[in-house]
Amino acid sequence: MFKLVAFFVSTAFFIYLSRASLRAPRSHGFYRFFFFESVLVLVLLNADRWFQDPFSARQIVSWLLLAVSIVLVVHGTYLLRIVGRPDNKRIDEVPLIGIEKTTSLVTVGAYKYIRHPMYGSGFYGTWGVFFKDPSWLGFIIALAATTFLVLTAKIEEAECLRYFGPSYQAYMKRTKMFVPFLL
Repeated sequence: MFKLVAFFVSTAFFIYLSRASLRAPRSHGFYRFFFFESVLVLVLLNADRWFQDPFSARQIVSWLLLAVSIVLVVHGTYLLRIVGRPDNKRIDEVPLIGIEKTTSLVTVGAYKYIRHPMYGSGFYGTWGVFFKDPSWLGFIIALAATTFLVLTAKIEEAECLRYFGPSYQAYMKRTKMFVPFLL
């Protein structure tokens, strides 16, 4: 019963957060909603095993991935706020939430190596949650979440190219999406 309530309450929150994007299927926020939902289902699927066998290899891998996820989201948020200088007056053709309305391209810190530290956080976090209790169903859900995350990032890159132009194109050539030097 708790998981069902958690699912509906969390989904209601994600719908509220994504309400404008859900009306714009060509925006990155549309696919981000489905990423959030996939991760929510994965968390609820693995919740019962979250702290079992704390020193097993799968739990150690899980906690390492989750730690990287937390560091990236905190670091990425900080840089977007300070260096990206979000401005609510920024006009875009797609719905953006406050922190996404950056007016300066961020290319320092984690952004020097990967274009999407926030989505990288989601990538590492998704697989960290998966390793809490690996299963075929969990693998399929994590793969779906990763697919929605890649779609989100690809669409956001097109949006960034429209806003930042050639400087974003050059930035794309020298950085990876989620994993430094690899992916």
